[in-house]
Amino acid sequence: MKPDALNALVDLLGLEALEENLFRGRSQDLGLPQLFGGQVLGQALSAASQTVDPARRTHSLHGYFLRPGDPHRPVVYQVDAVRDGGSFTTRRVTAIQKGRPIFFCSASFHGEEQSIAHQPAMPEVAPPETLADGDARLERFPGHPIEFLHLGDEAEAGRPARKRLWFRLVGELPDDQALHRYLLAYSSDFNLLTTALVPHGIDFRDPQLQIASLDHALWFHHDVRVDDWLLYDMDSPWAGGARGFARGSIYDRQGRLVASSAQEGLTRLRR
Repeated sequence: MKPDALNALVDLLGLEALEENLFRGRSQDLGLPQLFGGQVLGQALSAASQTVDPARRTHSLHGYFLRPGDPHRPVVYQVDAVRDGGSFTTRRVTAIQKGRPIFFCSASFHGEEQSIAHQPAMPEVAPPETLADGDARLERFPGHPIEFLHLGDEAEAGRPARKRLWFRLVGELPDDQALHRYLLAYSSDFNLLTTALVPHGIDFRDPQLQIASLDHALWFHHDVRVDDWLLYDMDSPWAGGARGFARGSIYDRQGRLVASSAQEGLTRLRR
């Protein structure tokens, strides 16, 4: 059985079919100034996935945030069936509020194939159970199923622009890869952009900071389960011109690199 909070998140990303290739999703208010970008990512991928043969799984998602979304209004998703090829399927999704696009993305789907393979080794970190019993900071939004175990990533001037944390959705989910992938898209937006703030000692809640996602890219490398702990290793190689850039690697317990992410966002500081 899934806890109520996880049930609610699955329902949030499930969407209502209005017409062929047209869907509507409810919104959630996480107390942010605008609609949480991860919600739009997850719902857009959910909409695209519902128009694709389940034998083909998402391998990449590239999106742009155009306008701040309203967390108190529903979002309509229009899916454009760009291509159904012999090996790959491509979809374009536009998210609409108040008659205007707030986000659009392209998603690509691919059937399973075998070929060459390599990946970097997972960073050596303590397992989540050890950290949970120790001094690691456990964070969870009230009434929300996602939880994070932070590995000492507090913002501090002069620190490297890096964050590492374990995260999971609390509860049990069915073995449905489309579901796990759009829940991973949702989860991947937490903590990523704020990695660019770490070496400057700035908290994302600083009233002088204007921070917002501009784009988000996600690549899926393996099947993944988001109801078990995943390691998110993030760094920010550059910030400047009121923008910050961050990238992330997501590993499962077995050390497999299951996904990679990248994001640029507005990091405007008013002094």
